[in-house]
Amino acid sequence: MNIKKFYLEFTRLSEYLKSVSLLLARLVIAYGFYTPAMNKWADMNSVAEWFGSMGIPFPLLNAYMAASTEIAGVILLTLGLLTRLISIPLIVVMIVAIITVHLPHGFSAGDNGFEIPLYYMIFLIGFIAHGAGKFSLDRFIFGEKN
Repeated sequence: MNIKKFYLEFTRLSEYLKSVSLLLARLVIAYGFYTPAMNKWADMNSVAEWFGSMGIPFPLLNAYMAASTEIAGVILLTLGLLTRLISIPLIVVMIVAIITVHLPHGFSAGDNGFEIPLYYMIFLIGFIAHGAGKFSLDRFIFGEKN
């Protein structure tokens, strides 16, 4: 078998991994948003004070908006429901997190840099581009083909 035939066959077979990989990516990203969302909801006033200390306007409102977006993201990404849509506000949350918290620390996650939020954004952009995959309510309800 020549390399071209081998590669084309490998490509065809690897298509079977697409929906499984999208499911696993959705679950991992949803899990990543879970703890920050729950921490915000556990002590919203402290989060608002922290947001205010960073110069974020309307800190209590923005704390509720961030926490609500994150918990909605956890639920919707887990279910694969409205995946493309919820990815947009989650990207906004990551951009704000990078600018207000992580950017001064550089890239490295070990130094509280913007590495992890950047990875989340890349995955979220992937969800916008590719959808939730076969194992999702988007597919079941809307017939979305991925």
